[in-house]
Amino acid sequence: MDQQVAVGLDIGTDKIKVIAGVPDLEGRLRLIGTGEALSDGVVRSSIVNIDKTVNAIRKAVGEVSDSAKIRINGANVSITGRHIKSTLHHSGITRESQDGEIACEDVMRLNKDMYRIVTPPGSEIIHVIPREYTVDYQEGVKDPVGMSGVRLEGNFHVVTAQTNVMNNIYKCVTRANLEIDNLILAPLAASIAVLTEEEKEMGVCLVDIGASTMGVAIYQAGALQHVATIPFAGDSITKDIAQAFMIMEPQAEELKKRYASTYEEDTKHAFVVVPGFRNRQEKKIPLSILTKVVSARMEESVELIHTEILRAGFQDKLAGGIVLTGGGAQLRNIEKLFEYMTTGMSSVGYHSSYDTRIGYPYEYVLASDEEQLPGIEYATAIGLALASSQTIGHTENIQSKRRKKTNDEVKPIMKEKKRGLWEFLKSIF
Repeated sequence: MDQQVAVGLDIGTDKIKVIAGVPDLEGRLRLIGTGEALSDGVVRSSIVNIDKTVNAIRKAVGEVSDSAKIRINGANVSITGRHIKSTLHHSGITRESQDGEIACEDVMRLNKDMYRIVTPPGSEIIHVIPREYTVDYQEGVKDPVGMSGVRLEGNFHVVTAQTNVMNNIYKCVTRANLEIDNLILAPLAASIAVLTEEEKEMGVCLVDIGASTMGVAIYQAGALQHVATIPFAGDSITKDIAQAFMIMEPQAEELKKRYASTYEEDTKHAFVVVPGFRNRQEKKIPLSILTKVVSARMEESVELIHTEILRAGFQDKLAGGIVLTGGGAQLRNIEKLFEYMTTGMSSVGYHSSYDTRIGYPYEYVLASDEEQLPGIEYATAIGLALASSQTIGHTENIQSKRRKKTNDEVKPIMKEKKRGLWEFLKSIF
């Protein structure tokens, strides 16, 4: 295939998902293949079995390779989990020359300085994302290149991850005969697929509901302002259903997908029959009780998300509301629950709630047939593929640091890529 293929590999707790497509000049992705496999070797977003995870990656990638008749050598890969931390940092440089304009090299030097900050033991930086720059005390500058000034400062969002988690991801992907082009935080990847630039400018909170965690990413003024990971998601609901009705988890998962609702409906007399195990009597489960079990867990999750918004200081700053995506966003009436639970008094005394919508990852995806469009659970994978033509943050240092080898791997995990000036510019802005 003559055109460059972009590949996204989402290593989730429930499934390994792969998306392959060809980016066009308008930043859209022409879909050419999807693949998935059960991720038995992943628990709570962390790899606990290398061999099972490697086999799942090979299977998912193989499905795409066979259907699209292509050979996949590399991919953008997701990372998420409770170990992810984000902090805000400020840095500045003084230019030697008082004359002339601020050049790209000045901005790159400032951005690279952020990799010298001290991180917690056992962690590494995966993203350095500029929020805004200051030129000679003129604040709120998004692009300082070309401006005149001596003092250049910047506010940065620094995202770190545990080194051992990163090493396990690199080991699994490498053993599956792939290279990692970029390691990207899952909610940031999902935001590329489902958020609009207008929403990021207005202020919006993305909630990526996965199997074991919920990723939160808050944007305002076109830049990332806050990220967090909440350890409650779809698996918690499944376990609650299984425990409440004393059924197997696969049955509980099917009940959740087909009948669960997060908001009380007119289901007082409706019920669903679950077959008994090994000639045991079948069970009749009232849908009204099922809704109460599901809504109880989701209400707790919404409260945690709302608390995260308040803690980050964005109570009255999300004109774009909340956007829900990921496999867990398929629960019926989930947006109604979010709007109901987040109703409160604003700073000006006005009772309001956050407008909430479901973020389907189709706005930037092209397919020959609508039936070929993947489900909402592929939002992260699609965002990873779209990130091949976009850049979330300055990641050059993290790419060059992945040189570690294992006993049975003689090739370096990452190959250093030569970048020209334009590629550096894209990685910064």
